[in-house]
Amino acid sequence: MVNWPFKVVQGGAAQTAPAAQLGERGKTSAAPAPSLKARAVSLLAQREYSRQELSDKLTAEQASPEEIEQALAQLEAKGLVDDTRVVETLVNRRAGKLGGLRLRQELQAKGVSPELVAEAMAGLKNTELARALAVWQKKFGHVATDAATRNRQARFLATRGFSGDVVRQVVAGVEDE
Repeated sequence: MVNWPFKVVQGGAAQTAPAAQLGERGKTSAAPAPSLKARAVSLLAQREYSRQELSDKLTAEQASPEEIEQALAQLEAKGLVDDTRVVETLVNRRAGKLGGLRLRQELQAKGVSPELVAEAMAGLKNTELARALAVWQKKFGHVATDAATRNRQARFLATRGFSGDVVRQVVAGVEDE
């Protein structure tokens, strides 16, 4: 006879069998909760997290600040937590669609140090006009003929985080020389 982890009762309703009644094959013993470090590694396996983001996620799991700091220090020593890699990943993934202002905002929201943010923004400053032109070309493709369309195009680029000077140049049709 097969020992199932549930018991069928008359009327078709199924009930879960108590753990004491389960046999060796249907064992449902509660496994110990994974360690804080294991939970952090599991999160990092999904995507890059900054040290601050990881700390916030682990704090939400009711861990003590000392345990969190110790786990993060160990992971940082092994190179699994690296804010510069987080910055590079975000910039590579989002720079083609967003301007410097929006990228700065996203990096600051991740808790990245101001020095790393400033360094990343300095590298993007030279390409902002070209990136804005590419985003504008993909969305609109032609210079606006009336004020309403020009304003709509400018708002679109501004919400993407491009600076006012770059937005004016792109909407007016000034190409990078």
